[in-house]
Amino acid sequence: MLFINLPDLEAAINYWRTQSPSKGDALELCPEVSALAKPYAALILQGSKRLSIDLLDANAQLAWSAYMNHLNEAKNG
Repeated sequence: MLFINLPDLEAAINYWRTQSPSKGDALELCPEVSALAKPYAALILQGSKRLSIDLLDANAQLAWSAYMNHLNEAKNG
């Protein structure tokens, strides 16, 4: 089972925020940030430091996977 820790989840949210900043008067979040914000909030509220990737919904898994692909591409340059 693979886990995401809180700092890595926060880094993914920050990555997506730079890729697609909030829009409009309501500062609407992009779909990736919105999807990752839910498990991030759950970790904070539960006082947990990590969660299983299996617990992410489909949208959060896609956002996480795309973020990890970005990191791998940057690393392998």
